[in-house]
Amino acid sequence: MTAIGARLPAERGPGLAAAAVGLGVFGIVCGIGVAIGELDALIAAVSVLACFATLADYRIGAVLLIVMLPVQASYLFPHSVFGFTGLNPLNLVLFATLASYLLRGYEVKRFLPKPLIWLVVVPIVIAGLLGTRHVGEIYPGFYELEVLHFSEPVGYLRDVLLKPLLIVVAALVIGAAVARARRAENFLVPLIASVWLLSLMAIGYVLAAGISIGALALASSREFFSGLGLHANDLGRLYAVAYALLLFTWGETKDLRLKTVLFFTMGILTIALMLTFSRGGMVGWALVNALFLVWKFNAKTLGIAMLAAGAGLLVMPGAVVSRLSMGLVGGVDVDTFSAGRVDEIWLPLLPELFKSPLWGSGLDSTMWAKALWAEQMLAVVHPHNAYIQAILDMGLIGLGLLLAYYWHVYRVCRDLGSNAYLSPTMRGFYQGVVAGLLCFIVTGFSGSSLRPSGEFAFLWIAIGMMYGQLARRRTGT
Repeated sequence: MTAIGARLPAERGPGLAAAAVGLGVFGIVCGIGVAIGELDALIAAVSVLACFATLADYRIGAVLLIVMLPVQASYLFPHSVFGFTGLNPLNLVLFATLASYLLRGYEVKRFLPKPLIWLVVVPIVIAGLLGTRHVGEIYPGFYELEVLHFSEPVGYLRDVLLKPLLIVVAALVIGAAVARARRAENFLVPLIASVWLLSLMAIGYVLAAGISIGALALASSREFFSGLGLHANDLGRLYAVAYALLLFTWGETKDLRLKTVLFFTMGILTIALMLTFSRGGMVGWALVNALFLVWKFNAKTLGIAMLAAGAGLLVMPGAVVSRLSMGLVGGVDVDTFSAGRVDEIWLPLLPELFKSPLWGSGLDSTMWAKALWAEQMLAVVHPHNAYIQAILDMGLIGLGLLLAYYWHVYRVCRDLGSNAYLSPTMRGFYQGVVAGLLCFIVTGFSGSSLRPSGEFAFLWIAIGMMYGQLARRRTGT
């Protein structure tokens, strides 16, 4: 595996006078633009300013990516500048960061780990190309519902293939920045900031809507957060993985200030997670806590766990218990417990698994399943099971390659989590990555994807940091 970064001499930046003049001119132009174009101009101005800062030092771009990546799916995040959809702040910062990295003479291969390329990127690209043959067979109801924003192979590749791979590129750029940073711990700051932003966004949305806890827990309210551009289950999984990173870092760090910040961050995140009433997210959160208790078992940990559990039971709304026990009261009803997944999605899709079992039918092949055309299943673009999706889209070969990659991540982070040469803070962080990865694997049975996706942005940020940490170890930093 090649290193992501290497120690190179620092480059001299522009003179202070030139920078001051440049900022002054830029400020005047931005002021005029805001006066004329209002919000679009403000977004464009901030984006351009961020790009300029990133070009000066690509590590600034990496910090911005950590903050933006988890929240970019939300409607509150700008998805266009002056009406150009692909021209959004995240893409601008990502490409500016990549350009800044390459302009310094760093080779591309420095941040292209072979396991990631051969086990994830190449199989996904092949599956994407296979899928282009079926774009004309997509169930037309998706266009009527305006679920899809493409009708041709180019648009399909853009939305289904390119966008997820940009998450991988962002993770690798973050890794390159971690490799050359003075302290890897500094990158936890933007990660914590992103958690606060994401948590307050959901809590504020609930408060603004004035909806009751009981109403929010109803199965009919699963689409409540769609006003934010996110599904409740996606938010739940996003929070659960972030919680894993925070909890284990909190358990290992010796920095009292960081420990305090992490404690309150986990608190606000837990509140936001509970408001999603995502059973997958709650199960993931419980799994992370159970892993922490088992791996860190001692009298102190047990006492804290019992105290937290007691306090949680006292304040936990009955709606949470009702939501978690759905389909289990009065006898087990598998279809109710699975929220209709078994009878209305999985069983109708079963024949599709045998159409191309080795290499699949292409990315998001559920969109052209025969069961959809026969109206034998719910009109969904996703099978609501990461493993069924992987087999449908990439076959057993693709599923095996993806699982092999996550096994690679598990082994590397497990080793980093016990590396005596790392600080306690970073050891705890990589232990959290292991727990978050297990949470990702378990919650995949009820949804999500084994491919890169926005709901596991925190996991991919952590994977990028993992590669950066490996590069630091090789260069002795």
